[in-house]
Amino acid sequence: MKLRCAVIEDFQSVATTVVDWSPVTDDVEIVTFTEHLATVDEAATALDGFDIVVTLRERVPFPAELFARLPRLRLLVASGMRNSVIDFDAARRHGVEVCGTASSSTPPVELTWALLLGLARGIVPEATALRTGGPWQSTLGADLHGRTLGLLGLGKIGARVARVGLAFGMDVVAWSRNLRKERTDEVGVTLAASKEELLAGSDFVSVHLALGERTRGLIGAAELARMRPTAYLINTSRAAIVDTDALLAALNAGTIAGAATDVFDVEPLPADDPVRSTPRLLATPHLGYVSRANYETYYGQAVEDIRAFLDGRPVRRLG
Repeated sequence: MKLRCAVIEDFQSVATTVVDWSPVTDDVEIVTFTEHLATVDEAATALDGFDIVVTLRERVPFPAELFARLPRLRLLVASGMRNSVIDFDAARRHGVEVCGTASSSTPPVELTWALLLGLARGIVPEATALRTGGPWQSTLGADLHGRTLGLLGLGKIGARVARVGLAFGMDVVAWSRNLRKERTDEVGVTLAASKEELLAGSDFVSVHLALGERTRGLIGAAELARMRPTAYLINTSRAAIVDTDALLAALNAGTIAGAATDVFDVEPLPADDPVRSTPRLLATPHLGYVSRANYETYYGQAVEDIRAFLDGRPVRRLG
């Protein structure tokens, strides 16, 4: 009898076509789920009777309660090599192997610049007006050349964002609690003396930090008040780094020029969430890692993980 494998959060319905699953289909039945599993109860009901689950990024938490309710589960494959929503201790207790995949930082870098440019040049309102018979030109674009780009975080993604900013002729500054001048010199940017200095002096501020106790709520009302009224904030990292209520208040009050975000406190975003109607906010549905090349890696290596598990030689083990 074949094992059963659930591929969840396949919103685009591409999981079984973007790569070749034939290395495992003689032994495994593949079932895809295109709807979000929002609660433990929904996940437990949908995944009951499956031996293998493939999940993308950190879209669905796997706490101890869920492992306890999935007695057949033996392999969990999660895209990426880090995952903060899987209880690895519980997985071990329940005899579940957890494996990961590689992940490219290129797609979130590119999306960051798509959002920044979209904000700066009013792409969405101008394109919407053009298609709906609205005014011919109604916004005045913000320039990049000669302006200051402030980066909160200069890791793998932040550094690549910085290099694009330099190519645009921007002055790039960076800050994080542990950032050192040796790192900023390596990337070719300026080390800000403080978070406050960076916020006050930047025309565009982009967030590229990991979420942790020291970064949760890092940007709140006081920090937003330090930004220039002509400045823009871009967040493609984690929603909890920026206080959403404070950001929406600043946008409604017009104390900053605009913001863009790809991440939210609750995902998918509820239909009545005020984020959907806040002015001067460009929002995308967490597309940071959603690209063909990344999906080919995610699902291609998920197939490899499953094959290796079936052969008794698990690879890319997590936790």
